[in-house]
Amino acid sequence: MSPLVSGVHALIFSKDAEADRAFFRDVLGLDSVDSGGGWLIFALPPAEVAVHPSEGSDRHELYLLCDDIEATAQELHGKGVELERPFHEERWGRVSSITLPGGGKLGIYQPMHPLAHRRAR
Repeated sequence: MSPLVSGVHALIFSKDAEADRAFFRDVLGLDSVDSGGGWLIFALPPAEVAVHPSEGSDRHELYLLCDDIEATAQELHGKGVELERPFHEERWGRVSSITLPGGGKLGIYQPMHPLAHRRAR
């Protein structure tokens, strides 16, 4: 049986959308399509979603996953991007964040838990 959902479309709100689009294109190297007028929609690697308990909060978070946060930090450093240091050591992974050109923060972590998207392959 195939799932009812065929993909995920995540939104990142930015004070400088053009700069952040350039970051996703040029620094992260994500493929994209132009949906019209230069409005880029980026392809993402496999994704997964987790539902955490909350009392009254409707906020959502987006994290990039990486296999080796030290190697990722070094490669991004070579492109002029710094990860927040020191990394936060959590039971579920090594966590940091990237400040986007538009000023927003984007989480990134090296998971220490099983990955749903690897099981689904």
